[in-house]
Amino acid sequence: MKQFVLSLLAATSLCAADHVVYEPAGAPKGKHIVLLSGDEEYRSEEAMPMLGKLLSQRHGFKCTVLFSVGADGVIDPTAGGSLSHPEALDSADAIVMLLRFRHWDEATSKKFEAAVNRGVPIVALRTSTHAFSGYAKDSPFAKWNFNNDGGWGRKVLGETWVSHWGRHKVEATKGIIEAANASLPVLRGVSDLFANTDVYEAAPPADATILVRGQILQGMTADTPPASYKKATAGKVEQEVNTPMMPVAWLRVVKNDAGTTNKVLASTMGAATDLENEGLRRLVVNGVFWGLGMEVPEKADVRIVGEYKPTMYGFGGFQKGLRPEGFELAK
Repeated sequence: MKQFVLSLLAATSLCAADHVVYEPAGAPKGKHIVLLSGDEEYRSEEAMPMLGKLLSQRHGFKCTVLFSVGADGVIDPTAGGSLSHPEALDSADAIVMLLRFRHWDEATSKKFEAAVNRGVPIVALRTSTHAFSGYAKDSPFAKWNFNNDGGWGRKVLGETWVSHWGRHKVEATKGIIEAANASLPVLRGVSDLFANTDVYEAAPPADATILVRGQILQGMTADTPPASYKKATAGKVEQEVNTPMMPVAWLRVVKNDAGTTNKVLASTMGAATDLENEGLRRLVVNGVFWGLGMEVPEKADVRIVGEYKPTMYGFGGFQKGLRPEGFELAK
């Protein structure tokens, strides 16, 4: 019997080697959150496990984190065709994602599409505006490519990649809550928003509800003053960079291809380093509750579970040799 149990444990560990599952602590909410990592720049492979631990241990959600991995099982953010254990999407009640230029195989893409078409709520961070690229022209998922009229990002989230509005790695972002919408439940307890990433140029559609605008700062710390200069938008219109400020977080309720609707919280903030900010973590957690139709806490507990020292963003600088099992909760 003992040998059977050991064998079962070994098999379970093997099956979970390419993803990580966080079982809920406290009173389970009965909801499954699937967190998708996969980008070459903003360290989603570090950010999504942190959010998964927080949502499971502080709020009672079952959370599964999926990764881009190489053939050796090591996390490889540059493996744009990889998403480990996509079967988790079959039971997803909500999706939290930070993706960039992915091009999964057809089976994986179908599972993601099916989850979206079920009407699951989506919390999408940073480069998720341009989550997909590289699908062949004859692929049924070529419509997702960011350079195909904005692709999945523009259709679902309301925006695609446009430009760095602030100076990349030079000018950070102070989040300014949109006064007209400050009383919305999704903004409960959210304050002092700061991201050390820059503001993206963004123009969400008229059906979007703007939550936060990004004030470009002159430097990379929260205590630096606002920037003041003019530049041209993608539409060639010159404007002061902070007048008006670009939207950096918004809500949408959008009809998908199956005719159901998805509640969407999109934010162009959300790098692993950005999520050191308590206000931004609370906005993400609130977005999950809002998306699921659950009462948003007055001030959600967003204390980080365990240690979190995210790697600075940038191409080629991700931690080498990381494996999904390395993000399991400490026993």
